Amino acid sequence: MKAFSGMQLRLFFTGAVLVTAIAAALVFSGVLPPYYEREFSDSDFGPPALDLKIVRFDDLSGWLQDDPGPALETFVRSCARFEEMEPEAPANPLENLGINDPALTLSGAVVDWLRPCAEARALLVSAYSDPGGRRGALRAFFEFHFTPVEIAVVREPLPGGKARRAPPRIEDTGTFTGYFEPVYQASHVRTINHSAPVLPRPDDLVEVDLGQFRDALKGERIAGRVEGGRLVPYDARDAIEAVDRPGDAPLAWLDPNDLFFLQIQGSGRLVFDDGEIMRVGYAAQNGHPYTAVGRVMVERGIMPLEEITMQSIRSWLDEAISKEARALREENASYVFFRSLDDVDPALGPLGAQGAPLTPGRSLAVDRRYHALGAPVWVNIEPMVSEEETILSSKPIRRLMIAQDTGGAIKGPVRGDVFWGAGDEAAAIAGAMNAKGRMTVLLPRRLAERIPRKYLRDAQ
Repeated sequence: MKAFSGMQLRLFFTGAVLVTAIAAALVFSGVLPPYYEREFSDSDFGPPALDLKIVRFDDLSGWLQDDPGPALETFVRSCARFEEMEPEAPANPLENLGINDPALTLSGAVVDWLRPCAEARALLVSAYSDPGGRRGALRAFFEFHFTPVEIAVVREPLPGGKARRAPPRIEDTGTFTGYFEPVYQASHVRTINHSAPVLPRPDDLVEVDLGQFRDALKGERIAGRVEGGRLVPYDARDAIEAVDRPGDAPLAWLDPNDLFFLQIQGSGRLVFDDGEIMRVGYAAQNGHPYTAVGRVMVERGIMPLEEITMQSIRSWLDEAISKEARALREENASYVFFRSLDDVDPALGPLGAQGAPLTPGRSLAVDRRYHALGAPVWVNIEPMVSEEETILSSKPIRRLMIAQDTGGAIKGPVRGDVFWGAGDEAAAIAGAMNAKGRMTVLLPRRLAERIPRKYLRDAQ
């Protein structure tokens, strides 16, 4: 074998170092991905944290096409709740962003919202010569008084881990589902077909806001009953349904599956044989975590994930024998109690968690740990293909909504539940909706300006 000279060896090693340096530069510049990137797993990154980015209204795809009128009307209804509060009070007492810094808030104080509310109320009664001029004026209102803040979740690579040199993982999409106000046949007395009582809030149920005891627990609640001077967990669904409660004076009696879905939706209209219609809404919950029975059905092999919808779950429950249907319902230990909503305008939707009537297609349920009820939220929800070929299957949902409600399954900063109204069409849309989307909250300008820059992505 021919031996290499000293000069040749030096040239060889110099070339190898040069090639390595160029490859490294391409990797770290993003031109070439590192070969080991696919080996990264969730365990290589830290826990999820809130990620914020201030954007322009021009960045909101569909902003100029949406009619802001319905959103403004919905916002004004929420403003009525703000105006009942003390100006210096927190706009969202349950806010818990997971960051121990009192300077960071996405809700602010009530006073931050009062000026936009006053302007919105005045704008709503103003006269316009044409619909286009009105839409432009309402759009200008939101652009003047609010700053769009894109909400995402970030996970930083763990120091010393395999991904230590990788960029943070940013997830700017979350899950969006739908809910509605169902209409069910009801009875004033217990019958064979209407054997499930619509129970009012029990006198012995105690709800506790844990945030009043520990700041780190803001947004967390539990419920129970007092026994021997101690708070103990309240009964789960199976225990509540196993007890005959003649003294609880049920508001009505329903089919057991109707009651189950009424509790999932949180409100509904009950139609009695004599023609009476009663609207009922959420009064309290037993404190047990919500369990999606659809997930249980998938885990047990009852139905594949791609076939899980509200309609398919309901069909299975209706066709199952009584014992099996009850066993599946009891997998969700959460139990909701109701109150009459006869004082709510029948032309409006049911009351959300904020106490304001919900607006179909414009009211959004959110996680109150991150979002103030009453806040405008721009959603960009991806198209969803469904066998029913509903309106959700053809195009994305890009519109301005108002955060007005909450839900047991609505957890996380990018998570929404869209209220679709009452009736069969609303039920079809809500039952089929399970899509990915983005969320941009509109904060009052004075509130957005107070966000510390260190929490803003791409801040200069």
